[in-house]
Amino acid sequence: MSSMIPREPRSTRINLRATPYQENLIRAGAVRRGVNLSEFILESACTKAEEAIADQVHFIVSEEQWKAFTKALDAPPRVLPKLKKLLSKRCLAVSR
Repeated sequence: MSSMIPREPRSTRINLRATPYQENLIRAGAVRRGVNLSEFILESACTKAEEAIADQVHFIVSEEQWKAFTKALDAPPRVLPKLKKLLSKRCLAVSR
């Protein structure tokens, strides 16, 4: 599952209905991935949810949030020495 999802005990049940074909297909996918059915369904659903959210193009924010957002966009980029060093090493390794 996504690394953004905190690991906590599962306490909520989600019920769904599927055709026999869908069930067999999902079970085959879970077997192929080496995970149980619940894990496979949750991982797949969370991935699709993340994609749907990432594709969002319209956001509603307060005036305060908008000002903070535009301030961050207008600010000059920060130089992060460790990141710069890492990227320099990666670029050298790739260009060889």
